[in-house]
Amino acid sequence: MMTLKAYFEQTNGLGILSTANEQGEVNAAIYAKPHFMEDGTVGFIMRERLTYQNVLANPKACYLFVEAPKMAGYRLYLTKVGVEADDAKAQEIRRRCYADELNAEGPIHLVYFQVDRTLKLLGGEEVTTCPRHQA
Repeated sequence: MMTLKAYFEQTNGLGILSTANEQGEVNAAIYAKPHFMEDGTVGFIMRERLTYQNVLANPKACYLFVEAPKMAGYRLYLTKVGVEADDAKAQEIRRRCYADELNAEGPIHLVYFQVDRTLKLLGGEEVTTCPRHQA
């Protein structure tokens, strides 16, 4: 059975990271696929914008991934477990860099999350093939 790490390495699609601030005001932003770390956490590279401010105030998040071109994918329910303000580390794992990002101001951070729960995109079926449940 395929792990989520392998799935994300092999599958194209669109990812949306949803976060909320202390007052519960929700934000959703398009994000690249998660980086799977050796310790079983997932990482997202973030600039100091609304999503980053939200995860500092409220550690819970949800990453929704929709496969292209079909209606399939996963929802990862996440809890922030750490932040690394090391631009070099974030640049090292970055998959690509867009021209407009080269001129963007402010540092980038690598934000680590534990995967609390994984559900298929449609329905409520829980999936247990995440990195900490190797097949």
